[in-house]
Amino acid sequence: MLVRHAMPAYGPHLPAHEWTLRADGQAAATALVAHLPTGAHLVASAEPKAWQTLQPAGPVTRDPRFNEVERDGEPYGGDYRQLRLAYVAGTDHAGWEPRVRVVERFDAGIADHLARAGERTLVVASHGMAMTLWLSARVGLDDPTHFWTELSLPDAHLVDLAAGTVTRILPAQLTQPDE
Repeated sequence: MLVRHAMPAYGPHLPAHEWTLRADGQAAATALVAHLPTGAHLVASAEPKAWQTLQPAGPVTRDPRFNEVERDGEPYGGDYRQLRLAYVAGTDHAGWEPRVRVVERFDAGIADHLARAGERTLVVASHGMAMTLWLSARVGLDDPTHFWTELSLPDAHLVDLAAGTVTRILPAQLTQPDE
């Protein structure tokens, strides 16, 4: 299962990888717990907004392989959404982590934590672009840009790698559109 983090307290005063959940994000994270399998192996990116999203469900292993795409020079405000949309659609940006590298590190994290999970369900909290790139590479999303633009905060998807399917499971009333 892949979870996109809940709504962070964002702003230009801190880099995105340091943002924590704001109050309504914490409430949404708490509500999310009811939709997670009991006894799951919980893993999140090392970014606070991701691990805080799973924290109400129990201890969370932090793994930087699930961090968001590293990107230098992305403007706060302005055309950041257009840059991100172009990136998930296949456009390289100077100073941004190569898409193939994102997929490789995410893949390695999934393989490692699937082995650690054993019979338990693996639940990974990550970020929109990293999730979209990995799903595109491993499941073959028909339209990665549509998937990315439709993600909410938080959002949860059941991934069946063998069947090549991704199914949204988080009820819409728990989520907020990406602002």
